[in-house]
Amino acid sequence: IDDETSFHRKVNLSISRKNELSSPLSEVLGVIIVAIILYYGGNLVLGGSGELEPEAFMGFLVFYASLIQPAKNFSNGITSLQKGTIAAERIFNVVDIQPSIKSKPDAPQLKTFENNITFKNVSFAYETEKVLKNINLTIEKGKTLALVGPSGGGKSTLADLVPRFYDPTEGEVLIDGISLKDYDLESIRQHIGVVTQESILFNDTIFNNIAFGMPHVSEADVIQAAKIANAHDFILQTENGYQTFIGERGSKLSGGQRQRLSIARAVLKNPPILILDEATSALDSESEKLVQEALFNLMKNRTSIVIAHRLSTIQHAHEIVVIQNGEVAERGTHEQLNSANGLYRKLVSIQNTD
Repeated sequence: IDDETSFHRKVNLSISRKNELSSPLSEVLGVIIVAIILYYGGNLVLGGSGELEPEAFMGFLVFYASLIQPAKNFSNGITSLQKGTIAAERIFNVVDIQPSIKSKPDAPQLKTFENNITFKNVSFAYETEKVLKNINLTIEKGKTLALVGPSGGGKSTLADLVPRFYDPTEGEVLIDGISLKDYDLESIRQHIGVVTQESILFNDTIFNNIAFGMPHVSEADVIQAAKIANAHDFILQTENGYQTFIGERGSKLSGGQRQRLSIARAVLKNPPILILDEATSALDSESEKLVQEALFNLMKNRTSIVIAHRLSTIQHAHEIVVIQNGEVAERGTHEQLNSANGLYRKLVSIQNTD
């Protein structure tokens, strides 16, 4: 990475120097050419030889002057075209990347989720760095599993294995006793809703952001989803209601409002499995209360994996698993873990002190 960064820095500096020098050099060159023309042409006109008439000389000067700006535009156009070609090449390189995780040929659809999600002897490594080590967990349908622990322990990576953003390097993840690798990938993800700390929103209307990926939903369905997500009231206060454009990445909205739109999208999708990854960690207390209430509404009758920094938000979970250094350090209910003198109790004590 350092070598690539250094290379790109040198290239960009070289391009910047050339761009900055090109305009002054062009101006100086133009002045020199005009001076030569005036000197040579002036001698011909004033010499009395009749080789060049004054009218012809003036006409030539006017013609030359009229060519300068088009020539500059042409030069700038070539530079822009070269930049565009390089940028397009980079874009096409990204577009042409083939996903490493694919469905098997003729893999069956995951039509329904009936029983449980199981992590069986799961380990995972980023290249040589092992971040999960021999994880064994079962999440029963309709239950909530909370993942807590120090940052960098592997909580998000563990949750990302369920929609197959990654595949385990060892072991397997199963739904209803069948490995995720044996199901069609798209059908797995249709059963999963994800709400993360960073809301994925687009420069479009509120309506289209909530209904993203669901082109045939009705206006009534979108409004009902917004109400469940505690978003309906603030949407009505915007300039054009559900037809208000929210800017790139939802820049015209507050953090809490963006989160509630993401929750509304998940409500509308109505998935049986939810992954909530630090969904309230970046919010102020007032926004957190509204978002937390919306999350509770969303989690009703669903199988949920909740990653939380604020432990007060996951005390209701059916099981809490403490992940430390990629391993299960503790597991149990809030009451069980809080009564034990372990890592969970220490984390609770630290947050209560804060």
